[in-house]
Amino acid sequence: MTNHLPPELLQLSVAERIQLAEDLWDSVAQDAAQLPISEAQRKELERRLARFAEDPATRPWEIVKQELSNR
Repeated sequence: MTNHLPPELLQLSVAERIQLAEDLWDSVAQDAAQLPISEAQRKELERRLARFAEDPATRPWEIVKQELSNR
């Protein structure tokens, strides 16, 4: 795999590079609303919302994720 990172980034420790990746991802997530979604993605979101509304036993991902991390 070819590495296209600037050499100074490769001099960071693994922990520092992980933190940098997390910080970069957080900055992308903050601007995610600016990204357009395709018609297919919009339809899939609507389908999932309708399914969620039909099945009140469905649990949000945040709750499932928390339960799994507590194991």
